[in-house]
Amino acid sequence: MTRAILGVIGGSGVYDLPGLEDIREEVVVSPWGEPSDALRIGRIGKTEIVFLPRHGRGHRFSPSDINYRANIDVMKRAGVTDIVSVSACGSFREDLAPGCFVLADQFVDRTFRRETSFFGAGCVAHVSMAHPVGPRLQQRIAEAAAAEGIAIVRGGTYVCMEGPQFSSLSESLAYKAAGYDVIGMTNMPEAKLAREAEITYATVAMVTDFDCWHPDHHAVEVSDVMVVAQANAGNAARLLARLARDFPAEHEPCPVKSDRALDHAIMTSPAARDPALLAKLDAVAGRVLGAAA
Repeated sequence: MTRAILGVIGGSGVYDLPGLEDIREEVVVSPWGEPSDALRIGRIGKTEIVFLPRHGRGHRFSPSDINYRANIDVMKRAGVTDIVSVSACGSFREDLAPGCFVLADQFVDRTFRRETSFFGAGCVAHVSMAHPVGPRLQQRIAEAAAAEGIAIVRGGTYVCMEGPQFSSLSESLAYKAAGYDVIGMTNMPEAKLAREAEITYATVAMVTDFDCWHPDHHAVEVSDVMVVAQANAGNAARLLARLARDFPAEHEPCPVKSDRALDHAIMTSPAARDPALLAKLDAVAGRVLGAAA
């Protein structure tokens, strides 16, 4: 069995993880470039935690400028088995009001400026994204929320826009009409890359606003978003602390095989694989590439 190491990627308003003990900072070098920040590694209870602020401390990176590949790669190199993504989002539903936490389990990717895969020319792979969220991990988050008295809605579709601008009214109305539940700027391609790296992924989408479709909220303003995001951060810290304290010592096999996503994914024959790309894939795909060597 594999020892469980819990990775936390903090979004807007979540730049640190209160309660983390025995902390050390580690700068992990990635062949995919610079990650958002140094990793903060510690523990809560007996669970080892690896924390990474998605936008960097001080919020230096916009959603389009984040190096998602490097972020996931350094998490993999740190031994992370499960990632909880914490991110701010807008809501398309009256019942998902600011302050609500949504455990989204589906994504729609509307981004267009980002590198979305570790694979490509020289080593082609196709992983399944039918069920992008690990159900056992999501269940543990839901149980932690219940134990802490934090209201959470389980299930929903998160549409990821490019940004950094907020939606136009027409876009907001179109997404609402399509039946999407929340909107954000960061969970794609993060969830795709976590799947390629065989790290089980789940997201906690923290509602900060109603987007601009709502007749009583005609525009989204950063000042309003950050007030709610900062309020949400306290509940997020409590949720993550409880999750960590109750987390199993060994990684639980994922029912949707997120931790075995590469078993039959690589299409390129060994003789045709690019050695330079394979070298960069040493952490992400080392389990299957090593077996093929």
